[in-house]
Amino acid sequence: MKDFSKLCINNTLEEKIRQIKELFKENYKEEFEIFISSFKHYRTRAELSFYHKDDDIFYAMFDEKTKKKYIIDTLDFCDEKICNLMPLLLDYIKKNFALKEKLFGVEFLASKKELSVTLLYHKDINLIEKELSDLSKNLQLNLIARSKKKKLIFQKEILTQNLNIFDKEFIYEFNNDCFIQPNTLINEKMIEWVLTILKQETTKDLLELYCGYGNFTIALASCFKKVLATELSKKNIQFALKNCELNQISNIDFIRLSSEELSQAFKKEREFNRLKHINLDDFNFSHVLVDPPRSGLNKEVINLIKNYNNIIYISCNPLSLKENLDFLLKTHQIKKFALFDQFVHTKHLECGILLKKI
Repeated sequence: MKDFSKLCINNTLEEKIRQIKELFKENYKEEFEIFISSFKHYRTRAELSFYHKDDDIFYAMFDEKTKKKYIIDTLDFCDEKICNLMPLLLDYIKKNFALKEKLFGVEFLASKKELSVTLLYHKDINLIEKELSDLSKNLQLNLIARSKKKKLIFQKEILTQNLNIFDKEFIYEFNNDCFIQPNTLINEKMIEWVLTILKQETTKDLLELYCGYGNFTIALASCFKKVLATELSKKNIQFALKNCELNQISNIDFIRLSSEELSQAFKKEREFNRLKHINLDDFNFSHVLVDPPRSGLNKEVINLIKNYNNIIYISCNPLSLKENLDFLLKTHQIKKFALFDQFVHTKHLECGILLKKI
């Protein structure tokens, strides 16, 4: 099999839109805004396994349900830098037993101008440090190697991303441990969609949950007097603070709290040392932005955000969004609904909705 993208479910955008309209037909009867992606080279993150046979090694993917193995030569939906590197990297590894032995996985991460590769081993990577270093130098590659409780970095692991939002450039830094929106073009369109909403609104302060490294936060900050953004990952918070410096933004407070902990803090049920320099009573939130994981929002978070007039919900899973709306629509109504085709030719479709209090 030459190209795994041909194995993906061939859902046309029209069919995906039809399914979404059917799913939400009782909740929203107005027009949907549709944002389409490039058909090739749109994905900036890819994870592959390695398949060993005799003395040879191949890129591979495994079907989680059937356990069937697919040998991969190319992934034309991936960023062009990833596509160009894949054969060069594999050819180099094939010729070096130390690099090939007990290698089981690879992760590619690209920004608009940069690329990093992470190799995953079932052996002590310190024993092959020189070989890894030579690989990085010879392919001019930002390389990370990992094995159990060990990590080696060659050149650098932090990438710089430049997003163009309504002709304004925003700079971000992140690494392979961060959650990123894997389709840069659609990510820019998602941020622009939110900004378009906010430009039509009267805004005060913003509360953002699941802020990551500040992907939305940085670009939206100028629309608000103050921003309070929460994230559980310490590494993401570190990058978010750095990204504030890079973009010269000073009206954001990033705090490392789970959404459940934040709810407890608002109710004054518990004091947190991480909030000792922040008075939650000083904020006057006009808008809440949530971009939760595939599982959606739990009831405690729903009970928190339903108190605010305007909710912007970015969803990577229409089914969990539908479940959450069963609760949120008791207090709010959908005013705008956008669909983002982040993963072309697959069954996935991302949603963005604006909810206003009834």
